Amino acid sequence: MIRIHFTAADFARVRFAPRPAPLQEMNTAFLKLACGDDPLLFGRWRQRLLRSLPRTVLPLRDLVPAGQAPSFLDVFSDSLTEGLDSVRATRQDLIRSELRRVYEGSGSPPPPWLRDLYRGDSDARSFLRRAQQAAFETALRPVWPLVQDLHRDEFTRHALTAAEHGTATALTRLVGTSRLNGTTWELPAPATRNITLNGRGVLLLPTFHWTGHPLLGDHPDQPVTVTYPAGPGLPLTPTGTTDPTAALSAVLGRTRATILTLLTEPHSTSALARRLGLSNPTASAHTAALRAAGLLTTTRAGRSVLHRRTEVGALLAQRCVIHH
Repeated sequence: MIRIHFTAADFARVRFAPRPAPLQEMNTAFLKLACGDDPLLFGRWRQRLLRSLPRTVLPLRDLVPAGQAPSFLDVFSDSLTEGLDSVRATRQDLIRSELRRVYEGSGSPPPPWLRDLYRGDSDARSFLRRAQQAAFETALRPVWPLVQDLHRDEFTRHALTAAEHGTATALTRLVGTSRLNGTTWELPAPATRNITLNGRGVLLLPTFHWTGHPLLGDHPDQPVTVTYPAGPGLPLTPTGTTDPTAALSAVLGRTRATILTLLTEPHSTSALARRLGLSNPTASAHTAALRAAGLLTTTRAGRSVLHRRTEVGALLAQRCVIHH
C-alpha cells in the first residue's frame, strides 16, 4: 500500500501533466517488456519489440541488474530532447549513490561502461544518451501519436471530473481501488510506502504501456509524481494500415473519430461511454464537440439521449476509411 499524506496546501498543488513524458512512457514500456505477465495479450508485442531492438539499446539492461532502475532515469519532461539532456546533466553524487543501490546484492559486477559512468566519464554519459534515444525511436516513436491522443482524452476526463466533483474525487477515480482516508491518499502497491508531501504537491501522469500498480517519483524539493496505468490496457499499435480510423483520428482525435465510426447505429451517451471506457461526462463532452461541428445530431429518447451521425459525418467517416 502506498500512502501519500496531504496538507491543505498540497490539495491546491495537484497538477495533471498536460502532455505525455517521452522518457517515462519509454520506461514503463520496458518495464512491461521485462515483467513477462499477460502473455496472451502482450506475448506477441514483446516478441516483436525484442526482435526490433538494436544493439545500441542493450546498455539499458545493465542499469537494472536486479529489476530496480536507478532513479535518475525518472524524468518527466514532455520534451524528449530536454529529458535526455536532464539525464545527462544528473549530479554525479546521485549517479554514484543510485548505481550502488541497484547493484548492491545483485550478485553481478557492473560492466566497464557503468564503471566509467560511476567515475564521471563524459563518454559514458553520451553512451547512455544514445541508448535511450534508440530505445525511444524503436519502441515509442511508431505509437507516439496514439499516446498523445490517449493522453489528451485522459486529461479531459480528469479535468471534467475535477470540475464537477472536486479534486478529491478526481484523485480516487484515477486508480479504481485507491481511496482517500482523511487527508491520506491510499493506492494499491505490493510494498508499503509512506510519503509526506509537506507542500510539494503531486503531479499526475498517465501511462499507456504499464498495467500494474501506480509508480512513484519522489525526489527532494519536487512534486511527487504518480505515474498510473490508463488507456485500454492492451498493446498499442502504430497508426497505420491496420487502423481504419487513423485518417479520421488525425483530424478529430482518436476518441471522437471512434465515436463517429461507432455511430453507424444510434448510441446513447452511456452506451458510447461503456464502449470507449469513458465516464459519461467525458463522452458527453466529445459528442457536444461533434454536434457543434455538424457531424452528429442528438435527440431525447425518454431519460436518455441518442446520437446519430449527420450525412456530413457519415460521408467524412466513409471517405477517411476508403482513402486509408
